[in-house]
Amino acid sequence: MNQIIRYTFFYALLAIAMGTVWAQGEPPYDGLKKCKSCHESQYDSWLETDHGQAMKSLEPGEEVEAKEKAGLDPDEDYTEDPECVGCHVTGFRKDGGYEIDLSNRLKKYLQGVGCESCHGPGSRYKHNHKDAAKKFEESQETTSRQELAAIGQVFTDKEFEERCNACHLNYEGSPWPHAKEPYTPFTPEVDPKYEFNFEEAVHNDEAMHKHYKLEGVFSGDPVASFHEEFQKHAAPPQKK
Repeated sequence: MNQIIRYTFFYALLAIAMGTVWAQGEPPYDGLKKCKSCHESQYDSWLETDHGQAMKSLEPGEEVEAKEKAGLDPDEDYTEDPECVGCHVTGFRKDGGYEIDLSNRLKKYLQGVGCESCHGPGSRYKHNHKDAAKKFEESQETTSRQELAAIGQVFTDKEFEERCNACHLNYEGSPWPHAKEPYTPFTPEVDPKYEFNFEEAVHNDEAMHKHYKLEGVFSGDPVASFHEEFQKHAAPPQKK
């Protein structure tokens, strides 16, 4: 019994310590493998998008014209350049996120602008998703989205937009007040196509994954302004 008490006390202290760490910054990233386990249709769709193929554009011989316009050498390999990689992977140099020296096995589920780049690091809220799904399956009782928002899942337009701005508007002279080095060389002065509009971006089928009907496990606010629109036209999940 004393041993059980000691273990209980130890894990309680560990939980408090981890909560303190997360309170000071983002919780750890989990990678696409965890997201894929429940959202495989979205994952398969995402793989074909510009975000899913983001690392490929850093390879030699890719996006030649765009690189030349931006003053970059199209024959150079930028896949290990820390000034470039951050906006082409998930959670760069953050706890659980992408690192240049990771093994290929670990890199696989962190390459590309993945789920957690938009929705926030999933290490905490993934457990709530599983618990909520089980509760819904057993009783059809929904769980409030407030529960997820409180532990870091991103829902609101402002939160999504800020995550987009961190790459798309991170250039010198940007109207975004948080721009900082290393700046992206792909600016509106280089090509007008780099003008970034959040409302247009979330409706860009080449960049965003296809939307599928959600089962209704969660309810209430917060939700993004485009949530109902996307769900109205969403396809049923593809069963495998």
